Amino acid sequence: MLEIEEYAKKYNIPIMQKDGIEFLINFIKKNNIKNILEIGTAIGYSAIKMANVSDDINITSIERDEIRYKEAVKNINKFNLNNRIKLINDDAFNVELNDKFDLIFIDAAKAQNIKFFLKFSGNLNINGFIITDNLNFHGLVNSDEKMSRNLRQLVRKIKDYVEFLKNNKNYETIFYDIGDGISVSKKI
Repeated sequence: MLEIEEYAKKYNIPIMQKDGIEFLINFIKKNNIKNILEIGTAIGYSAIKMANVSDDINITSIERDEIRYKEAVKNINKFNLNNRIKLINDDAFNVELNDKFDLIFIDAAKAQNIKFFLKFSGNLNINGFIITDNLNFHGLVNSDEKMSRNLRQLVRKIKDYVEFLKNNKNYETIFYDIGDGISVSKKI
């Protein structure tokens, strides 16, 4: 995994922070998660970490960036996980899935979190969970720091997503100040 972490750092590819990925792994163990949908594969780091929790975990992961997708394929093959991690190279909004999942992990374009949640929540098993990463967005969500217009818009959309989660009557959401900010939404 060190090689993947170094690659991510070298090429400025966002992967989960150490305490965030540890939280995710422990959550999967504790809740006996078996089927996972990941939106935002990047280079396969979190998919590999999740799959390594147990031999009976299967993951479907969507990545729209072709270069990152190819790197993820290479990494997943290196760990001999291609039989348990199914990669899809497409924009998540073009992907139609009939499968049901115990966990949906959203770690993609932050401005699209609400749309991802709405599009894929129908694929969640009863009592399933939706976990979202990067809700603090490098500390900028609760910052008075001067930002570019685009960055301000992105931060506003992340704040809108947090409000969406707080007000969603079909899910109970707990927010954790771990890693870059994580939410766990349980279907009720």
